[in-house]
This record gives sequence, structure tokens and C-alpha cells, in this order.
Amino acid sequence: MKTAVVTDSTSYIPKHIRENLDIYMIPLNVIINGEPYKEEIDISAPDFYEEVRNGSELPTTSQPPIGEFEELYSQLAKEYDAIISIHLSSGISGTYQGAVAAAEMAENVKIYTYDSEISCMPQGFYVLEAAWMAQQGNGPEEILPRLDELKAAMKACFMVDDLSHLQRGGRLSSAQAIIGGLLNIKPVLHFENKVIVPFEKIRTRKKALKRIQEMLGEDVDKGMRLKATIIHANRVQEAAEWKSELEALYPTVEFSISYFGPVIGTHLGEGAMGLGWTVK
Repeated sequence: MKTAVVTDSTSYIPKHIRENLDIYMIPLNVIINGEPYKEEIDISAPDFYEEVRNGSELPTTSQPPIGEFEELYSQLAKEYDAIISIHLSSGISGTYQGAVAAAEMAENVKIYTYDSEISCMPQGFYVLEAAWMAQQGNGPEEILPRLDELKAAMKACFMVDDLSHLQRGGRLSSAQAIIGGLLNIKPVLHFENKVIVPFEKIRTRKKALKRIQEMLGEDVDKGMRLKATIIHANRVQEAAEWKSELEALYPTVEFSISYFGPVIGTHLGEGAMGLGWTVK
């Protein structure tokens, strides 16, 4: 069985890697000063943060039209027997539901939609694993159970400089009173039941990042073989320094660096930092 792997742009997998692994990508949109851009196609992350700094309006985002999924699935049906379509958490975007709706209308191909229940490179971990397995000749019956193994161990925590972006966009699932109480601190956030919720209230950026790395250390201490990704919102140097520090602390973990692109960056704001990990 020949299996295609589809994802959306919020997995932030670089183009050359997508091409090498035959990963197909549907872009989400960011709207800046009334102008729509397909992220990872029309606008890069660095250009996005520059536009936001210079713009008068805060950007907004939108999910892909169902028709884009239908068109891609129809094209892939000519070459593949099955499609695994992996998307950002259904709790923060309608993108996954769009993929499901398009899959139900598809003909001549079996489509398996997969809710990553997360976003960014942690979502990308599922995509990369699925694509690698598909290239080895594995089909959905082998790939999907492996993705569930990754999900069982998947963790991601992040902190933002300013919670108002999440509050305004409705992506932070919590009572208004709790949100208001958090606005002046640097909370550690995580995904729980597909949505973003506060994990712990912390007063400074340095302490928030230290708490996140301690959480990774707890899983390392359990003897788990892990891969981890540092995710940053236009903080290239800080991410590189944190990677060096983490590699010294946890030499058994395989680290990489990724980024919060335009769509997720719209909701987190510049300066956000995160760490995601799962089993190798």
C-alpha cells in the first residue's frame, strides 16, 4: 500500500524536509492589515514578526477552506492508496474538522484524519514519523498505532511574554478571572484535553523556562529515550543558548530547534518560548 502524509502549515516543518519526505502541506492563513497571507508560502516567520512590529492592527488567522483539502485529496488519490492527514489540535482550530469533512467526500482513496491534539513541531513529530514510515512501505495499520505511542508520551509546555494575545483570540481556555490574574506574570501553559490551559503561575521568564526544563528532566529520570524541540517566537539566539544548556543537562535527549510561525505566533506573540518532547 502506498500512503501519502498530509499536514497543515502549523507543524512548521521546513520545505526541504517536506520535499525529501514527500509530505504534503495545506497552509493556514494570517491576515495582516486586511491582507491575507498563506503562512509558509506567502510569508515567513521573521517577516511576520517584522510586519506585526510595524503594523497598526493586530493580525488575525483563518483555517484553510475545505476545498483546498478536497483538491489535494483528489490529486493524491490518483497516486496513493491511502492518506494520513495530521493536523493541529481540534480544540484550538477548525482545521481538523475541515480535513474530516473533506475526507468524507473523497473518492477512490481511504483517508485517515489524525488530531494531533497539539501544534507546532510537536505536531511535526507525528508528521515526520508517519512520513518516514510511509517511505519504508508501511501503511496506516502500522503508522497509526505508532502515532498513538508518540501521543501517549507527548508533552509540550510554553510561556508567553504577554497573555493578552491568547485572551483576545479566545485560545486560552480558562475563566476570565483566572486569565486576569495571570496577565502580570509569566505562566507556564500546556495543552490539556486539546486546549491551552495554564499549568503553573511563575513570576519571571527565567524561572518559567527553568520550570519547563525541569519537567523534561522528570521524564529523562524515568529512563525514557526522548527527542525534544525548542520552539521560539523570533528569539533565535535565546533558543540556541537554551539548546546548549539543555544538551549539557540531558545528553541522552535528541534536541532540535523550531519556531512559532505566523498563525501560532499571532496568538502567542513575539518572545514566546516552548519545549516539546516525546519518545524516540
